[in-house]
Amino acid sequence: QVQLVQSGGGLVQAGGSLKLSCAASGRPFSRYPMGWFRQAPGKERDFVAAISGYSSTTYYADSAKGRFTISRDNPKNTVYLQMDRLKPEDTAVYYCAANLIGGYRRRPDEYDYWGQGTQVTVSS
Repeated sequence: QVQLVQSGGGLVQAGGSLKLSCAASGRPFSRYPMGWFRQAPGKERDFVAAISGYSSTTYYADSAKGRFTISRDNPKNTVYLQMDRLKPEDTAVYYCAANLIGGYRRRPDEYDYWGQGTQVTVSS
């Protein structure tokens, strides 16, 4: 079992920044790729970013490239999503997730454990 507890999020004006955190417990954290997804009302859960385990290679959705940064602190068992230059269309519930299979994964059904979700609202 892996438990993921998210923090961060909230309300910010367009152009502002937010940082999300996701703390993991229950299994050795550093070996597992981690991802961030988001889900707006009435829409599917979409891939935002992913980071590999030991090498910390990063991957981004086109919508996140150049504005969002995923990172991880393995000794702290925590993965982060720094979001800059936020836009109203970034408004969604954001979820972190753990991928026990390994490799670069973009589909929600390829992830095994999920955080509780955190609301990000960007006002225009």
